[in-house]
Amino acid sequence: MKQFIAAMTASFVLLSATAQAGIVMGGTRVVYQEGKREATMTVTNADMQTPYLVQSWVDNASAEDKRPVPFVVTPPLFRLEPEQQNVLRITFTGGALPADRESMFWLNIKSIAPTQKEDANKLQINVKSRFKLFYRPQGLKGEAKDAWMHLTFSVQGNQLVANNPTPYHISLFSLTVGGKALAEPGMIAPLSTRRWTINGSGPVKWRAINDFGGVTDSAQQ
Repeated sequence: MKQFIAAMTASFVLLSATAQAGIVMGGTRVVYQEGKREATMTVTNADMQTPYLVQSWVDNASAEDKRPVPFVVTPPLFRLEPEQQNVLRITFTGGALPADRESMFWLNIKSIAPTQKEDANKLQINVKSRFKLFYRPQGLKGEAKDAWMHLTFSVQGNQLVANNPTPYHISLFSLTVGGKALAEPGMIAPLSTRRWTINGSGPVKWRAINDFGGVTDSAQQ
């Protein structure tokens, strides 16, 4: 029985990986510049045989935030044929967002592999991916590409405290203290701090992820 369960689990993981490999997004994040007509994300079906249904929408950054989401995605649902590409167009519908800092939302993209009528008893794999969507107001101080270099760190007891004095979100790729890596460095919101529990002390080194999904050089404090 255990071998059967293990085999089924392995099959499910393989199917999930295959389904996810079929749909490829043209980025890891989206920046919507205030005043622009739209922001875009390309979606490609890299599978040579299987068409997919692709559904997309935007959520607020927090699940507890029940305010209307000020973005729409076009097209919200479409069929993507094998080896074909489409473009998602993200449009700001208006609303009161902070003018002195970025706001973050989630762009959701779900790919659905079709099943034939004769395959009704087969498992259908739906893969949902989330991408950070940043609304960037005009006239923010400094440059987004340099924000990561302005982080400052301090140790308070057994906690490492990071301060982000910039109006930009900073997504950390890596963060080490005394050569020991923190497992989940995460993201630091604009004009805010973030804390991690640490064991030990020493130089703090970090690298961040830029607007294009690339990784910056390292900085040390």
